[in-house]
Amino acid sequence: MGGLDPSDLKWRVVAPVLDRLGLGGAAAVNLLTGTALVESRAARLVQGGGGPALGMWQMEPATHDALWRMMEDAAHADLQTRVRRMTCSDIPRVRQLIGNLRYGCAMARVKYVFDPAPVPDARDADGLCAYWKRVYNSALGAGVVDSVHVAAFAAAIAA
Repeated sequence: MGGLDPSDLKWRVVAPVLDRLGLGGAAAVNLLTGTALVESRAARLVQGGGGPALGMWQMEPATHDALWRMMEDAAHADLQTRVRRMTCSDIPRVRQLIGNLRYGCAMARVKYVFDPAPVPDARDADGLCAYWKRVYNSALGAGVVDSVHVAAFAAAIAA
């Protein structure tokens, strides 16, 4: 598995970002670390094959923009402020998904926030993978719940 060391990603990027957002905990940290591993192998900053997805968490610009619209209501004003603090003022937000790991991680976590189901147990690689597929990758996405993807979540748990 090439790319960023899963332990570095988990403890030096994901855990601190989620703590700053107030959306951390072991299950969320493993979910977001695993998401980066299945989406990009924590190695690609743009989708291969000319696709639109950006950053380690492979978020599409349309999803990014929709999440910002969802955070515009008063109920999510605090979350919007916390995410905005992860940005740089001189680069368009959507482009920051590529090189701003903190921001990419934060936006990936926001995607999961809007799902009403609880995050599966922190040690449940199968459950985390199924949750990723349902919420993040969706029924329309190319990802699948299989031994390769479950192994990526197991690697996130072990990191």
